[in-house]
Amino acid sequence: MPIQMINTDQLNQLTDLEILRLHAALLEELRGRGVVRSKNNPVADYAEYLVSRALSLTLEGRSNKGFDATDGSGRRYEIKARREDPKRKTTLTSPLRDLDGEHFDELIIVLFAEDYTIKMAIQLPRRLVKQVGSFRAHVNGWVIPLRDSLWAVRGVKDITAAIQRVQRA
Repeated sequence: MPIQMINTDQLNQLTDLEILRLHAALLEELRGRGVVRSKNNPVADYAEYLVSRALSLTLEGRSNKGFDATDGSGRRYEIKARREDPKRKTTLTSPLRDLDGEHFDELIIVLFAEDYTIKMAIQLPRRLVKQVGSFRAHVNGWVIPLRDSLWAVRGVKDITAAIQRVQRA
């Protein structure tokens, strides 16, 4: 059954969030058909975009090792993101490798709901990663479980509202 294509002018009328929601629906259909195996394609890039705008950070180049952005004083930020998927109960960040190399000063974690809305976002100093995470040899890195208790750890800053404001803009 042929469908009418959406043209560029129509897409320009949509917000960034509306386009990402459309993308989520399309990926779900493709996944159901077995065409793709994952729905996480734009998650990291979108998180970096939102965080950089919310915190006035400068994003680094794509090939930069160990951190994604810097602030005006030179502090380095690693940004991790996860999008909820009701079919997979995984709630771990992707691995943080070479933690002892001190490549970043602050870690930011953004948790998206399945439809790309911001569910939670936190900022924590690198020194807390080993306290709240665990080392996984099979991925050679530290992972952090995204549990509600994480937001209550002393030194963890809730930045959810700031990221949500940028997303709604």
